[in-house]
Amino acid sequence: MDEDQDRIYVGSKDHILSLNINNISQEPLSVFWPASAIKVEECKMAGKDPTHGCGNFVRVIQAFNRTHLYVCGSGAFSPVCTYLNRGRRSEDQVFMIDSKCESGKGRCSFNPNVNTVSVMINEELFSAMYIDFMGTDAAIFRSLTKRNAVRTDQHNSKWLSEPMFVDAHVIPDGTDPNDAKVYFFFKEKLTDSSRSTKQIHSMIARICPNDTGGLRSLVNKWTTFLKARLVCSVTDEDGPETHFDELEDVFLLETDNPRTTLVYGIFTTSSSVFKGSAVCVYHLSDIQTVFNGPFAHKEGPNHQLISYQGRIPYPRPGTCPGGAFTPNMRTTKEFPDDVVTFIRNHPLMYNSIYPIHRRPLIVRTGTDYKYTKIAVDRVNAADGRYHVLFLGTGLPH
Repeated sequence: MDEDQDRIYVGSKDHILSLNINNISQEPLSVFWPASAIKVEECKMAGKDPTHGCGNFVRVIQAFNRTHLYVCGSGAFSPVCTYLNRGRRSEDQVFMIDSKCESGKGRCSFNPNVNTVSVMINEELFSAMYIDFMGTDAAIFRSLTKRNAVRTDQHNSKWLSEPMFVDAHVIPDGTDPNDAKVYFFFKEKLTDSSRSTKQIHSMIARICPNDTGGLRSLVNKWTTFLKARLVCSVTDEDGPETHFDELEDVFLLETDNPRTTLVYGIFTTSSSVFKGSAVCVYHLSDIQTVFNGPFAHKEGPNHQLISYQGRIPYPRPGTCPGGAFTPNMRTTKEFPDDVVTFIRNHPLMYNSIYPIHRRPLIVRTGTDYKYTKIAVDRVNAADGRYHVLFLGTGLPH
């Protein structure tokens, strides 16, 4: 969505479209951007699906500056990125690629069926995706930067465990811009204590955009990465909780005061017995309270998670350098070793994030469809102000 130029940009297989917000049926501007013939052949030789895999599926479209977009595609399992000129004004009718393609590794997933989420901050790209051909190395990555590239700790299931990324947003935290965080919404597969079954949990992770990694430990890795579980559940009359544990989509309804922002989420069930979907709504202030609360701790692989009772190092793990609490620390490389070691081993918060009133706003069960997408608008009416939900559904099963 480009509100300055009243355009919506859409990425698809081998094409990028620019649509007029005010007249969506008007003929769109279009750019043809296929994968190279050599990469398509290599993709087919590797046994990938010729139709649904061996094309250039555009998965990243971000505003780079006033005139250009930065776009990335799967490139027939060989990710590529480039700059796309959209002109200064909508009436210019400019929409064309005007630079050479560059590698999209660490910016876009190889597999077009695996979601890539991203945000652009000051011409730096923050992406969450799988960064290898086999789809085993999940990462939250900062690239396209004059600083060092930074990522999550590799193959560390305490940080990311087979994640499926859903969305990403930059959210202020207080009045100091250095305290803003990038929030990543995802679901992940966690092995239970018996190590035999995997449960799906919905999660929120956050990092500081100005994180440049540690000096001796977590070099070129995030030193501010924290995550917390996002719960959307109903409690039956006889007590047990039924979880809608698979996050599908997120929408932020922003206000003048960032702390009163509402986070709407669509969740579905992973149970083969109980099928349904729900909409849960969260106060941003409740999310931030969990991240400012106790850390989770595990004595060993067969132990339960407990609240960490030891000494919390200073500055508190997850704090951004140069912000309201650390004005004299210019970079994460100045963090003491005990802060960096703590965050490597304790990225998870002990408390979970619960929705307003601790229950869903909407529940749908017994239908042959599930909710998959959400958008929310504020509407003024004669008798007050309402939040209107637009809900998209998947195909009936």
